Amino acid sequence: MTARGIALLAAAVLLLAAGFRYGYPDLALLGAAAGLAVAAALAFAAWRPRLGVSRTAEPERVARGDPAAITLTVRNSSRVRAATLVAVDRCGPASVPVPLLRLRPGRDTTTTYPVPTHRRGLVPVGPLGVTRRDPLGLVRVSRSYGGTVTVRVHPRIHPLRAVPAGMTRSLDGRADRVPHGSITFDALREYVPGDELRRVHWRSSAKVGELMVREQVDTAEPTLVVLLDDRSEAHTPDSFEHACEAAASVITAAVREALPVSLHLVSSAATGPFLDVLTEVDLRDGDLSAVLRRMRSQRLGDTLIFLTGPAGRADLGAVSGLHGTYPVVVAALFDDRDAATEPAAGLIIIEAADGAEFASAWDSVRGW
Repeated sequence: MTARGIALLAAAVLLLAAGFRYGYPDLALLGAAAGLAVAAALAFAAWRPRLGVSRTAEPERVARGDPAAITLTVRNSSRVRAATLVAVDRCGPASVPVPLLRLRPGRDTTTTYPVPTHRRGLVPVGPLGVTRRDPLGLVRVSRSYGGTVTVRVHPRIHPLRAVPAGMTRSLDGRADRVPHGSITFDALREYVPGDELRRVHWRSSAKVGELMVREQVDTAEPTLVVLLDDRSEAHTPDSFEHACEAAASVITAAVREALPVSLHLVSSAATGPFLDVLTEVDLRDGDLSAVLRRMRSQRLGDTLIFLTGPAGRADLGAVSGLHGTYPVVVAALFDDRDAATEPAAGLIIIEAADGAEFASAWDSVRGW
């Protein structure tokens, strides 16, 4: 009940009590009229409109700043009563008014409105909130209709033309650039039916007592490892957004060229589609030293791209220590181009103000 309804109900009780207690029928009549008004308002609000609500997002995944829209359809499923309602659809932090004026039985109305995509992240849309008031404003009832959809606003992607060249690896640990491709030995495994006999390694088979088969890989195909520094102490809010854009750009370029690529976070493991991970990731606490030790022991690829913010400049020395494990190590610093950078052996450093400048600097690197 609204404040007006509560006041009228209290007045009805007082008038009825005074009228019957002191013998004033006029007061009792006024109290009864006030009580009937409140009862009528409650009966009016008790009617629940039968509405069918459906919404579609076009598109459901969108880059930051690109247009996206919601198409909302509301149908009056009632057979006898028209609906005139005040409806509001929830779209992220905002509320969008939806006009429902004299929506006749069996009819529907459709409205389209834009989704705010100026910030990276998840934008929940819905449910539809319907508010009904009685004509005297004594009772207000709010109900929710329909489900929700989520629009994923992923980082803006900047086209990258250049991709790293492949590295050939040998058993003694050397690495050389291979511009035109190379198939080389990778590991030994047990023979299984269907393996080609020309791949059997007879010397190892004689030592082990079982047939051993050579596994070979194309070492000209680079494997990119993107390490996104999501520590809160390493970034400003702006620098982290730029780092997410750089990560999305590198991953998209690798997928375009059909190159193996993996995404890793300092604070936690990255699970799920990479762009979805970059959509939901946020700044938090993490242990960079532990992550670097794990990446050194596992050797996840041959090209490591480390993306960090202004405070990450102090960690470049530790990152450069991975050069023995990863033939190419790239470190990108965002929003801190004025500070001096100590040269680090085997480390390619890119300093950029935003994602677009990172893409330009990436394409100008001559060490690929």
